[in-house]
Amino acid sequence: MTWIITKYALTAAVVVLVSEIAKRSDRLGGLIAALPMITVLTLIWLYVEKQSPEKIANHAWYTFWYVLPTLPMFLAFPALLPRLGFWLTLLACVVITVVCFGLFALAVRRFGIELL
Repeated sequence: MTWIITKYALTAAVVVLVSEIAKRSDRLGGLIAALPMITVLTLIWLYVEKQSPEKIANHAWYTFWYVLPTLPMFLAFPALLPRLGFWLTLLACVVITVVCFGLFALAVRRFGIELL
């Protein structure tokens, strides 16, 4: 139980740190948020918990493919925010991401990559 609480605390600390830095500097906050810190922490947790190398490698592999269809959201968000406000923009970006993910999953299926 102590281990899972430690994992939660460290992972949450990363999110809080990024949000606090973003309050002070848009650029630095964005840079740090763009780093794959959560993925790196997850890979560390999987390794420390003695998961197989195949499982750890698969996590990194799928993370790459799942990140790509989320990228349009980061372009849409600043464009929509002044027009729709925060909550509607966030909802629109979720819809955009889901649609992009579905289309992307269909596109890469032709190359033998199964995301769904």
